[in-house]
Amino acid sequence: MTRLMTSALLVTLLAAAAVYAQEPAPAGARQGGRGGRAGGPPQAAAPLPLFFKETWKTSSAAVPATQAVVANPDLTLAVYGKAANQPEVNEEGGVAHVWTGLCSPSCAVTLKNKASFADLSGKARMKWIAKVSGFHEIRPVVKLADGTWLVGNFADSYTYDYHEVEFHFADVRWMRLDIDTLTTKGALLDKVDLSKVDEIGFVDLTPGSGHGLGGYSDVGWMEVYGKPVAR
Repeated sequence: MTRLMTSALLVTLLAAAAVYAQEPAPAGARQGGRGGRAGGPPQAAAPLPLFFKETWKTSSAAVPATQAVVANPDLTLAVYGKAANQPEVNEEGGVAHVWTGLCSPSCAVTLKNKASFADLSGKARMKWIAKVSGFHEIRPVVKLADGTWLVGNFADSYTYDYHEVEFHFADVRWMRLDIDTLTTKGALLDKVDLSKVDEIGFVDLTPGSGHGLGGYSDVGWMEVYGKPVAR
């Protein structure tokens, strides 16, 4: 083959390669072949929205936890327990909080959105700032749309100072709660449907010991992340 013919063949091959490179890939290939996912790293799921946040109103003195201390106008407060005018809301170290020191035998505090139930399935989570004294523990409590009350095995017992804690509802094991006596019933449940939750809050199942160190919970702002479900 002459040098001229060799050069011509090389030019033809290069031109064909350039044309092939500019052709769009087949639909299947663009999606990873056989209808697969698009190339590149997988896209992270969008985080769940903030369903509610409550920061508590305060005054110059401690006041009973009533609707008057709720800062978020979209929320309704409920308090459960037998102690009159307890728990209280006050401020310490710049942190407005619910204090359970005079709750006897115990207290639970919940909030609900006036317009929506909460879907707490999937990666729904809760976050709060809190501290306790003694052997007290702060646990999540929920009321389902069908009226069932549940308390979680997640327990915040940090005593040193206020700290932020966050957990996913899917990581929590649940037990039925008698809301009238604030006592647990039965065993840990194998499966719980949190797709329609009416009230969300916390409970301290241990009686308060009064003022001073010894036994109480301080719960500041609370955040819940989940999907709204129309009532």
